[in-house]
Amino acid sequence: MEENKVGALTTPAKDKAIMNLLKIEPKLGKIANIKLHYVDNIDSSNIEPEHWNKMTQIIADNYNKYDGFVITHGTDTMAYTSSALSFTLQNLGKPVVLTGAQIPGKEIETDARRNLINAVRVAAEDVAGVFLVFDEEIILGSRVSKVSESRLDAFETINDSLFGEIRIDLRFCDNHPRRHNKKLKIKTGFEPNIAIINLVPGTPTETIDNLLNTGIKGLVLNGYGSGNISYKYLAIIKKAKKLNIPVIVTTQCLEGATLMEMYDVGKRALDMGAIQAYDMSLESTTTKLMWVLDKTKKVLEIKKMMHTNCAGEIMIESSKSDLSKHVI
Repeated sequence: MEENKVGALTTPAKDKAIMNLLKIEPKLGKIANIKLHYVDNIDSSNIEPEHWNKMTQIIADNYNKYDGFVITHGTDTMAYTSSALSFTLQNLGKPVVLTGAQIPGKEIETDARRNLINAVRVAAEDVAGVFLVFDEEIILGSRVSKVSESRLDAFETINDSLFGEIRIDLRFCDNHPRRHNKKLKIKTGFEPNIAIINLVPGTPTETIDNLLNTGIKGLVLNGYGSGNISYKYLAIIKKAKKLNIPVIVTTQCLEGATLMEMYDVGKRALDMGAIQAYDMSLESTTTKLMWVLDKTKKVLEIKKMMHTNCAGEIMIESSKSDLSKHVI
């Protein structure tokens, strides 16, 4: 990114963008033999599911040529992209690392140099999976959320421990996934026509009811606490069920999981057919729903797939009386 004539950050033309990227750290070749592939240079707010499919296909086409992949990406939607790629790249036996910067790479105070170097370092390690490398953290791609618009440690891992840390050396969690030679499976495709409602006290039922009449294929209700929603929305869930529209209930709490059996307001929603998100982040919940809807439109199959751990994105509570136990 660079400033335009009025001082707003925008994306330069392709050749200039590549030149700017290569200038960030000319000595990257000391870490690995690097080849650069241009995908797009757009503000990440303009990212669409078609870009996730494109990135997936580029990795698949070049999978046997390289030991690892680094994707430079704008920070605004990087957590969505890392979640999406976690689902499209199945059986991944190499590292795919996303990174970016809070301060443009051309600025002297940029964090781009450090993040890019560390992303390449991680991509050269004996690890497998989709990761985000930012500041001092290595985060599993399906557990990432952006929590600050200005801090240099802008991302956090949601409901999970860090995959690794960047200190003087790279430190990974115990028993982390390592490289393997299993065949990569590509499962692209997303149904983008979903709606997400962040419930607040007093949200009219008509607002949500009208959405059901627009042809949406899925609905995410961002509820309170452990996934609780007002009784007045039960009719919405009932109508959605008749229209074969899955309703996923998640929590507005950044940490914690939906445990909708705990309170009557949640239990009734479950009994009406709502599907709880458990401990998935909002980014994983939404991208996974879009990905699943591309594979099936049957609600029971959607529920099964949403509750299947594909890339470390979900742990299902086995009992509300023993919150330390998890089953997948």
